Amino acid sequence: MTAPTMPLLRLLLEGTLPAGFEGRDWERLLGQARGGRLLGRLAWRLQAQGLMPQLPAQVRTALEASLRVLDRHRHEVRHELLAVREALQPLGQPVLLLKGAAYLLAELPPSRGRSFSDIDLLVPEGQLAAVESALMAHGWISEERQAYNQRYYRQWMHEIPPLRHVQRGSVLDVHHAIAPRSSRFHSPGDVLIADSLPIGASGFRRLQPVDLALHSALHLCLDGELDHAWRDLLDLHDLLGLLPGTDDEARAEALLARAAALKLLPVLAQALAPLCAVQPANALVHHLSRGLEVTLPGWQQQAPARWMCTALGLEADASAARRRRAATRLYWRAHLLRMPLHLLVPHLARKAWMGLRERFRTADPS
Repeated sequence: MTAPTMPLLRLLLEGTLPAGFEGRDWERLLGQARGGRLLGRLAWRLQAQGLMPQLPAQVRTALEASLRVLDRHRHEVRHELLAVREALQPLGQPVLLLKGAAYLLAELPPSRGRSFSDIDLLVPEGQLAAVESALMAHGWISEERQAYNQRYYRQWMHEIPPLRHVQRGSVLDVHHAIAPRSSRFHSPGDVLIADSLPIGASGFRRLQPVDLALHSALHLCLDGELDHAWRDLLDLHDLLGLLPGTDDEARAEALLARAAALKLLPVLAQALAPLCAVQPANALVHHLSRGLEVTLPGWQQQAPARWMCTALGLEADASAARRRRAATRLYWRAHLLRMPLHLLVPHLARKAWMGLRERFRTADPS
């Protein structure tokens, strides 16, 4: 995992061009942006700041090309959303868009320069079967053929197996909650749906601002794969700016109160630690940090927060080996947050056996 350098983070957060950059410096910076799925965000920021003319010609060409790709991607996603609406509108049930699709259709700040590979939906659990049937009737089918994996999704996860369109290849992840049933952070999706907001006249809904921020933090902590963690953290940074309230202290209180109600304070603390390190002068982040100190004393010194900062390259004296160890700890912590040990060990053993059996089955007899 390659951590973004401070020049890249300053570009992404502030639109400040690094001084004294030459060809190889820009080459490394663009490589970091690509590796973290941040190239589109970088291109959008530089274009919005009017800084494109000041860039070397090759850098400008690469960034302008990424913007053209993003425009095409946005068009394709909007087309798929029309097809999803056509499939689900007859059910008369609320359908929420999550993450990238919600950001795009609601034109929220994290959509700027963001691409994503699938469309995430959140529907009432009681309507899950009807939603799946309606989508299958319109061409989205499950490619998961293993009976064990089907049972695993439906018994323990917060979503059904992904559905892929037979002609267009678009992928839908249909959720009934934002954390697995087996997770200690699970709560019924109906709670979030009840407080959701309409996305204009699109027929879709989205999470309210405090829930958008908490879902972003939860996804970062439960995912375990940190290759694209900075994209999620920058999403969270943008979403914090949408919090309701008359001032930063009130906004922080609103988020902390909702996190406490949904029992998500630990994941909020883990996700907030890197933002505190990168933007110590940010007033909202400061109030959130102080508020967390009341309920989770010494939270920034607790292991998950320290591991996040180490793994993401925010400790100047941390060796590459130390960063890898921190990332490995976060990976296994994410597994344990999704599923307790007494369920996780048999599941991993079963998956390992299935993988070995498949390898032997497809091996060349020679």
